Amino acid sequence: MSEPATNLAVRPGSGQMFDAIAKRYDLLNRVLSGGVDRRWRRKTVAALQLGEGPARVLDVATGTGDLAIAIARKHPRTHVVGLDPSTEMLAVGRRKVERKQLADRVELVTGDAQALGFDDDSFDGATIAFGIRNVPDRARGLAEMARVVRRGGRVCILELGEPKGGLMAPLARFHVHVLVPRIGALLSGAKEYRYLQTSIAAFPPPEEFAAMMETAGLVVEQVKPLTFGVCHLYVGRVP
Repeated sequence: MSEPATNLAVRPGSGQMFDAIAKRYDLLNRVLSGGVDRRWRRKTVAALQLGEGPARVLDVATGTGDLAIAIARKHPRTHVVGLDPSTEMLAVGRRKVERKQLADRVELVTGDAQALGFDDDSFDGATIAFGIRNVPDRARGLAEMARVVRRGGRVCILELGEPKGGLMAPLARFHVHVLVPRIGALLSGAKEYRYLQTSIAAFPPPEEFAAMMETAGLVVEQVKPLTFGVCHLYVGRVP
């Protein structure tokens, strides 16, 4: 969920801007979300609808592996490949995987969401949590996930948004624009922590992003607002 400020020399999808905060990334997520991000991830795992049989799932922009680990723990017969461009985030993730004794079923690899190095139809499902916002070519990233997931499999996307209406919208905007940068800078030690708020504001509204998923070849089954619309869960099925 949490992200550092961009640098003009660093592309959002390169992974470099996450390396500096990798060791404190999990703490930042817990504090900035009040711990509710764990519940959001559980809903994402359930939306995959994997069943009880063996399965293979791709978690794009896996970061420190929280969602990949959640999938593996919920589905003991599932193998999860977590992919991310940040080597430091993956290093933290691998240590977590080892501690939880999941190394035989959770594999973390370096890669680019816009050019997934996997064959067509090679996964039973795919996820991406708080990451599609950082993919420079979102349409290409969506199309890549649709390509590598088998027919009937689901692509589940968890992403932050800025509520435009409702009683909680002003409070949510205050949290994103004021509290997040200040708390993030304090906990991470970074001088700037503005990327999160700007990327949320620039992300398309739910109906527009859902249309982008359809264009990428997915049948959108669900667009579910979470926690007063601060976050949305998008569920698409490969037809």
